[in-house]
Amino acid sequence: MDFIRSLGYPKEIYKLLRFKLGGYRAVMPDLDRDSMRQSLQTCYRYLNETSRSYAAVIQVLDGELRDAACIHYLVLRALDTVEDDMTISLESKVATLRNFHTYLYDPEWKFAESKEQHRQVLKDFPTISLEFRNLAVVYQDVIADICAKMGEGMANFQENKVDSLKQWDEYCIAATGLFALGLCHLVSASELEDGAVGMDIHFANTTGLFLQKTNIIRDYLQDQLEGRAFWPREVWSKYAKKLSDFAKPENIVPALQCLNELITNALNHVPDVLRYLSRLKNKRIFRFFAIPHVMAIATLAAFYNNQQVFKGVVKIRKGQTVTLMMDATNMDAVRAITLQYMEEIYQKIPPSDPTSGKTQHIISSIRSLCLPNASVVSHKYLPPIYLSCAVLLAAFSYQYLGTVSQVSEELHASQ
Repeated sequence: MDFIRSLGYPKEIYKLLRFKLGGYRAVMPDLDRDSMRQSLQTCYRYLNETSRSYAAVIQVLDGELRDAACIHYLVLRALDTVEDDMTISLESKVATLRNFHTYLYDPEWKFAESKEQHRQVLKDFPTISLEFRNLAVVYQDVIADICAKMGEGMANFQENKVDSLKQWDEYCIAATGLFALGLCHLVSASELEDGAVGMDIHFANTTGLFLQKTNIIRDYLQDQLEGRAFWPREVWSKYAKKLSDFAKPENIVPALQCLNELITNALNHVPDVLRYLSRLKNKRIFRFFAIPHVMAIATLAAFYNNQQVFKGVVKIRKGQTVTLMMDATNMDAVRAITLQYMEEIYQKIPPSDPTSGKTQHIISSIRSLCLPNASVVSHKYLPPIYLSCAVLLAAFSYQYLGTVSQVSEELHASQ
């Protein structure tokens, strides 16, 4: 079905074919798993199982930094799995979150009782902690510090609801801002970028806010079904008496107005993310940070004023995903991609939307950062001869592209 959706986007079909026919190596070079320790191979398997999106992005990095980023993700994924598990008592969960960083140095610690989807990272935490201890001390120090701070932040929010926009920002920083800060510190420790760039706390917070807000907006229905709530009361209470009311068909108008306000809030972080990306000099590190950014931009464009957010899962097309991964190679391309999706959102702004003026204003600010160095990238245009060839090849390659679809299925804004 997703393949059929892509037929109206010939560039995506062309990119899918290129990706499968070897283009993926330019985005995510093959890992030499045969040269890895068995425990490290297992960690990369867990990485693929828990986040194909991050697994793909991490492969643009080199050597030590790549392994450190992999373990950084798995440690915090395990921590996040504890937070998400609604079967753990509040007292036990808070204690585990606060002490989690100490388990990195305990070869035996594991948690086998979790019922969460990604429970394998807790059941086999000894393998992850082993590879943590195999990292250079400079990387260990970064991961342990971030784990301690994130665990404390998550514990604090177990007993406090996300009411105000300030609390929403604080939670997003605790959940993803610290993760991004850890990645920046790992980059700094690798000495592959200027140290000041790698230690930029403001950027880490901005990136974390942007990506986590995208995830929270996306997960409205899933969080409601599982008894969690992360949309800020300060915003949603203007549109409904209860957050769950948005899932009722008769409330779709106020639901969309709330959705659009939250997306507008998230878009306010885009200018700072663009400024930071423009400072990165290492091409691999640039792509490592740029790909999640363009994925989140495309995701928010798909969400804006979209009723489906309250009815089911909204995903960007697989062809879209591959196209973004292959195109986000330099700053001009990222600006062009960002501008493309800002125009999509702008065209969908309802004149009567309460925050339409704010949405138009932030899009105008983002345009001013993108237009001087980039033109709009069309995701629909290919010369006729390429269009014909792409569609013809696609018709004969549907089965062949099955593997690509699996690889790219989760390559969108997620953590």
